[in-house]
Amino acid sequence: MKEQAGEQPLAAAVDCELQSRSQRQTKGGKPYLVLVFADATGSFNLNAWSDAPLFEAAQGMPDGTVVRLDAEWTQNQYGLNASSIAWERLTGDALEAFYAGDAATAEKQRRDWDTITTFAASLKDPRLHALAKRFIDDLGAKFRRAAAARKNHHARRGGLVEHVAQMMRTADLVCSAYPQLNRDLLLTGVIFHDCGKLWENQYAEKGFAQGYSLHGEMLGHIPLGIELVNKLWRDVAESPAAKGWLALEPATESVRLHLLHLIASHHGEYQFGSPTLPRTPEAIALHHVDNLDAKLEMMKDAYAQASELADGIYEKQFPLPANLVAPLPAFDVPPLIAGQGQKADLF
Repeated sequence: MKEQAGEQPLAAAVDCELQSRSQRQTKGGKPYLVLVFADATGSFNLNAWSDAPLFEAAQGMPDGTVVRLDAEWTQNQYGLNASSIAWERLTGDALEAFYAGDAATAEKQRRDWDTITTFAASLKDPRLHALAKRFIDDLGAKFRRAAAARKNHHARRGGLVEHVAQMMRTADLVCSAYPQLNRDLLLTGVIFHDCGKLWENQYAEKGFAQGYSLHGEMLGHIPLGIELVNKLWRDVAESPAAKGWLALEPATESVRLHLLHLIASHHGEYQFGSPTLPRTPEAIALHHVDNLDAKLEMMKDAYAQASELADGIYEKQFPLPANLVAPLPAFDVPPLIAGQGQKADLF
């Protein structure tokens, strides 16, 4: 819907789950509702004005209600708008089909999960290998449900898996370009950098409405991630295999401390929530790999949703800093030159 709706009305029906609602007031003092709907691919906001039938109907809908919204849709810089809207609750086979989710998204997330488990299995440091395995074994199902954010990037069920998998692919290539980096440490940092979002941006076992938790609200994902890694570290340190770690170099306590530093510093700046600044090569690399993937995901979404202001120029989308310009297509090698039987000599 976000990709197709524009200035001209688009008649369409969309199945979605009511994630949340909040009551606001217009400048004239009239109440209205901001409704957040979601499905497997993401979420969108919809305003229900006090004089519209949807306003009264939405007040009686509990969070998690799945509906089909049939309307004429338009989109501007403030988001989606719906006119002539009708709705019905989904039941039976239609409801089950909705919960099954988007097939393409599910397949992508399955491949991304395979990427994560494959990279985790490649870790050579037995301490980091054991830690990653314990995390995946114990919390894999919860990991696969979490989002990477509440909005802006990968803000959907399973979005954290997509984010982490792409970061692991990038981090592995960065380590090839900069062999002085500790690959095991950096890849483990990628796995755990957002692990606190298993509580901050979590979904129920069924559905696409992102919930809230007291732990997520009161602590945030960085302190939660540090606490989780310390807990898992104690668990694996009590395993029989850990008896052989005492003689390993670098020392086990140093490995733990460096990993915790990656989690603590990955936002890069105090103003963005990091309790400390990146102080190691791996911490610098993790911060920039994280930021790169988040920004490129935001740009991908922005190109799909933004209004075109002029040929190849797209309206600014928050939180990106400026209007977007259409990317330059990749160069295509010229075809065989007619009659010569060879490609053009470019140099």
